[in-house]
Amino acid sequence: MNPWIRLAIYFVAAPLIGGLLAGLDRILSARMQARRGPPLLQPFYDVAKLWQKENIVVRRSQNFYVLFFLLLVIFTGALFFAGSDLLLVIFALTLAAIFFVLGAYKASSPYSFLGAERELIQMMAYEPMVLLTAIGMYMVTKTFHVHEIASHPALLIVWLPGVFLGFLYALEIKFRKSPFDLSSSHHAHQELVRGITTEFSGRALAMIEVAHWYENVFLLGWVYLFFAAWPPAGIAAALAVFGFVILVDNVFARLKWQAALKSAWLAAALLGLGNILVLSLIAPGGWRPASTALVPKPVRAGSTAAAARVSAAAGAPAGLGAPMAENPLRGN
Repeated sequence: MNPWIRLAIYFVAAPLIGGLLAGLDRILSARMQARRGPPLLQPFYDVAKLWQKENIVVRRSQNFYVLFFLLLVIFTGALFFAGSDLLLVIFALTLAAIFFVLGAYKASSPYSFLGAERELIQMMAYEPMVLLTAIGMYMVTKTFHVHEIASHPALLIVWLPGVFLGFLYALEIKFRKSPFDLSSSHHAHQELVRGITTEFSGRALAMIEVAHWYENVFLLGWVYLFFAAWPPAGIAAALAVFGFVILVDNVFARLKWQAALKSAWLAAALLGLGNILVLSLIAPGGWRPASTALVPKPVRAGSTAAAARVSAAAGAPAGLGAPMAENPLRGN
């Protein structure tokens, strides 16, 4: 598919899919808590209502950071679905998160300030695993470009099971779900009220919600890459991962930031780095004996380099050239 067509589909479909996933999240969470829950389209109603509300700010510049947070999240997803470099995608995603944190710092509220600090801690927790995921995909496919990774004939989950589990752990942090809802939470048990988004209202809060929709679709698209060789399995895996994140959110209590940081780094070291170390010993085509590295490359006959290589292989000095071939007319 043409990259421009993929981009057009992403710009239009991502907020729709993200909003539906947010509504599904609310319904499933309510059913797990023996409640009926809101309608599926409730997130769209909330954003539309927020867009009509009066925009009250502590400082005008805080909405400037929120706007760039939204634009950079959209830009991150556009890079990903256009098939760009995966490292560039990671850098754009990190820059978007930094603008979000700066907006919370600018609000000069103790709740948003603590939420911003916890958001930075969460970034420190999941960034190593995100980078290891990109490195693992490169080791299997020999490329960082998303469109080449997606077209690779092998299922990446076969070669990267540890990386996938570590990335799943990082998704719990990135989705801001329990037990890692440190900076902000949609549950009532959050002691920081709304944490990092406490001082945002009106259109600024609506833009934050839409940015999260774009971000969630992008992250589930990354899950799809592990199963891209079989598209139906990729779509099913992305939906299953989203359901698993919701289940964990409703089952586990929130961790302290120290435990969250240590556990995330431990998962990155054991699952991500361990998988990559094993992968460095095993090639995707199977075991490679060390003797294959000593086989000389085929060379063109008659060239100076060929003569030098043959001489070296025969034990003759390089300057003497190749040994003279035996004359078939000469007697033994």
